[in-house]
Amino acid sequence: MLSALARVATRRPLTVILIWLLLLVAGFGLGTRVFGDLEGSVEVVEGSESQRTEELLDRLSTEGASIQAIVESGDLPGLRSEIREAAADVRELPGVADVPEGMPSEDGRALLIPVEFGQGLADDDEEELAEEVAERFHEIDGATVHVSGGPLLGVQLGGQAQEDVASAEIISLPVVLIVLLLIFGGLRAAALPLVVTVSGVAGAFLALYGFSLVTDVSVYAVQVTTMLGLGLAVDYALLIVVRFREERATAESVEQAVERTVARAGRTVLFSGLTVAVCLTGLMVFPNLFLRSMGLAAAAVVVVDMLAAVTLLPALLTKFGGKIAPSSPRKRLFGRNSEREPGHVFARLARFSARRPVAVTVAVVAGLVLLALPATRMTMNLGDARQLKQGTEARELYDAVRAHYPEGTGLDPVSVVIMPNAEPDCERKIRALEGIARAESVKTGNGTTLLDLYPKGTVDGAQATGLVEQIRDLRGAEPVHVTGNAAHMVDFRAMLAERAPWAIVIVLVGIFALLFAFTGSLLIPVRTILTTLLSLGAALGVVTWVFQDGHLAGWLGAEGLGALSLTAPPLIIAIAFGLAMDYELFILARMREEWLRSGDHRAAVVTGLRQSGRVVTCAALLLAIVFGAFMTGSFSPILQIGLGLTLAVLIDATVVRMLLVPATMTLLGGRAWWAPRRLRRAHDRYGLKE
Repeated sequence: MLSALARVATRRPLTVILIWLLLLVAGFGLGTRVFGDLEGSVEVVEGSESQRTEELLDRLSTEGASIQAIVESGDLPGLRSEIREAAADVRELPGVADVPEGMPSEDGRALLIPVEFGQGLADDDEEELAEEVAERFHEIDGATVHVSGGPLLGVQLGGQAQEDVASAEIISLPVVLIVLLLIFGGLRAAALPLVVTVSGVAGAFLALYGFSLVTDVSVYAVQVTTMLGLGLAVDYALLIVVRFREERATAESVEQAVERTVARAGRTVLFSGLTVAVCLTGLMVFPNLFLRSMGLAAAAVVVVDMLAAVTLLPALLTKFGGKIAPSSPRKRLFGRNSEREPGHVFARLARFSARRPVAVTVAVVAGLVLLALPATRMTMNLGDARQLKQGTEARELYDAVRAHYPEGTGLDPVSVVIMPNAEPDCERKIRALEGIARAESVKTGNGTTLLDLYPKGTVDGAQATGLVEQIRDLRGAEPVHVTGNAAHMVDFRAMLAERAPWAIVIVLVGIFALLFAFTGSLLIPVRTILTTLLSLGAALGVVTWVFQDGHLAGWLGAEGLGALSLTAPPLIIAIAFGLAMDYELFILARMREEWLRSGDHRAAVVTGLRQSGRVVTCAALLLAIVFGAFMTGSFSPILQIGLGLTLAVLIDATVVRMLLVPATMTLLGGRAWWAPRRLRRAHDRYGLKE
């Protein structure tokens, strides 16, 4: 198959380039329509009690969403008439149901004004109305005014996330190009990975648009697409171009060098793309828009990048590769030829680990386990305005409410729907539960009670989620239903507990099967999965230590929030696990070549790392630049994802792949490539060969 692709690329390069050009136009033309049909919800679990109750509440309640304005001044009585005039103007806006009397603070320096919207407003109309309300309240002179909450908070959080991602891409792209220039020493070779990147993102946009026609797509999926698309395209293109330069040194023509490159490095790219895609498709087992969209988006960009690397890139190399210099058999140092072997540093690391395999294995495993320990107490929640930096509108309102009002004020409530056929004292029992700051109730025309409970603490903290669980335990068989952010959080955690084992099994079985197809071994997949879990655990442990516990978080412009963002751990786990497979396959491909050639397992370890170490190191450096740029923002979930992926990439590509892999491969010896006779015959017959 790969040989056929190589022949097409070398014999009809212009045709291949034209096809990808058409895909590029379609992706950035038709594909970008997906931006107009994206969903912002993260926590909703399809079919859960919280979702069903929310839909019931929408039918029973006469009110829609709500936002809040807080007015701070040392002379609030003097501003009373102006505040009333602003509230009256807001009340007259089409779509506003009510502007209740404001709640003054005990210190007399703040007034909290809720604004309730009517039902039936589309999301875009709600956001536009919220902006109009905010604009009118900001016109109050002589006071500090902040407006947020409800749909406005979602816009502010999502806007900050998109701003941080866009800024990270602007920062990372020129830096990546500079590093590629240093690696390849020429603009022509350095530009090829960026061509693959652009093509991959365009193809992913087109795939996302197709998905949006049959299912909802999360707004965060686009951000992940561009981030992951850039990183993987650079990885795959780097591997192909480096191998092409090696083959150029011995091939009789550019076309022959391209065909050899695709047959050998292309096999690695193919299996690497499949393993990363399998890791990400594990997210699709969750009945949650955010996770499912992430799986779809990321798997799409991986497949497109993989196809671009084995079709578009060979065509470009056929047309323009004649001017790309082949690799020198000797390393040049400061303008002078050196007799040192290429990759001698990595060969020395491999020999060091091979001489002391037990000591290196124990030391590395102990260090990684130590770093991973904080992850054992990791918790997740939706988060609140503290995820934003100081000075943003939502954060200023949050801090002002905390400064002037009792605990629980201004939070989204735990909403309880008590049906007419419930016991008469059901509401009284619920109101008597612990952890409630205040409660409000209203009866509908059919006798249903709508009860809003305002918990102490944060909107989805331990007290709020504990209150949800208490109500569900208390009700028994009574027709009582619970929703709200805290209920969504409880249902999300329950979904993770129920579906995560299935996702893990699907991913591990898929990875095991692909690694066996790649290596023909049963032991290497087991070793690979275990070492990858170590590096992933270490990265999650550091992220927990920083953002949950608050250690050194200030250095990144954040603070300890007591929990990680709901979005961060699933993405870090899925993406980092897939990328770790990338580096493993890069190294195993060269080890396998030497093993098949010589049958010497120690030579296979040293030669494999010597030949692949530079590619893995450069790929990790480029990915670290891409992911590290996400730490230049100010939105806590983006910072968490950036730090987690940067650490996972660096730990895996250095400590794990350069020390632990050669040490454990040495311990396994020739047994590393073992498989039962029947499986060996099946692999020899059906496995994808160079």
